[in-house]
Amino acid sequence: MLEGIRVLDFTQNLPGPYATLRLADMGAEVIKVEPPTGDPARHLAGGLVYETNNRNKKSIMVDLKKDENVQALYKLIKSIDVIIESFRPGVMKRIGLDYETLKEIKEDIVYCSLSGFGQSGEYAHLGSHDLNYQALSGLLSQYVDDQNDPVHPTFTTADYTGGLVASERISSALFHRERTGKGSYLDVALNDTFQAMLTSHAGYQMESNKKDGPPFLEGSVVCYHLYRTKDDRFMSLAALEPQFWMNFCKGVNKENWEALAFETIDSTVYREMKALFHQGTMKDWEVFGQKHDCCLFPVLTIEEVLGHSYGETRGLFSKGEEKLIVSTYRDAPPYQAIVHELLQQLIKESDET
Repeated sequence: MLEGIRVLDFTQNLPGPYATLRLADMGAEVIKVEPPTGDPARHLAGGLVYETNNRNKKSIMVDLKKDENVQALYKLIKSIDVIIESFRPGVMKRIGLDYETLKEIKEDIVYCSLSGFGQSGEYAHLGSHDLNYQALSGLLSQYVDDQNDPVHPTFTTADYTGGLVASERISSALFHRERTGKGSYLDVALNDTFQAMLTSHAGYQMESNKKDGPPFLEGSVVCYHLYRTKDDRFMSLAALEPQFWMNFCKGVNKENWEALAFETIDSTVYREMKALFHQGTMKDWEVFGQKHDCCLFPVLTIEEVLGHSYGETRGLFSKGEEKLIVSTYRDAPPYQAIVHELLQQLIKESDET
């Protein structure tokens, strides 16, 4: 859907590259601008963060501290539809690559600044990472252990969510440009994206002082809970609607449970269900869930997800080389000469068009 759209990507590490990965997957031409030492993600955790979030992109090395290089980019801007950057507020203006400067070159440019706390406000200039956004936004308070202490996440949810929202805003701005001919400046903050997702939780907090969102979804009732299996794995049961709960009850030959869906986890039926789930393995219950359509699915590991039939049938994974990024060089010296030639080629194409 974005074929013909050209994106100049100044972002590094994860949120920005994930945003432009989504644009690239939709057909946009993404040109990644890296410093002489490369995106730091090239050297993080063996380079896998870089490689998994930069497929289908071109990569050029540009030392933005040199004015002649910035001048060269000005020539390229004429053929660019979208710019995305993730520096701290003020950096791009100091370099001469801010929105106000570049819209003089390309009036209808869509320009996205992706940062932790936005371009204004008391936190705007502070350094931050995913764990900080999960904490400050209130999300981390929703994941607690038996002692009500927050559980340290292993997934950088804010980074990916921020990238998702940035790609959404950019796509919307491109649609706006199609209708009006006007460009846009987008101020996307990772922490804002999380706080904007607290709609239901904020409502319950304000109206009834309930700290963990809509009732029943916190695992307090038997029809919406995680159950341990015989092989010490877990199944997620989410049979909130009557038809799904009845399907479950009929499947386990417990029609007498049909009126007990919302019994709490201190009830007799809960203890009976715990014992029931412990009689079968995770695989047994996965087969049961597919047969009886009762909102019952396994808690899979990443390894299991990668080998699961769902991803294959939906076309979510590909091991073919055609999915690899255009630039696979992890160290700066091998790719400097190549990207210099690529930059000159891109500028030439821009001049011709």
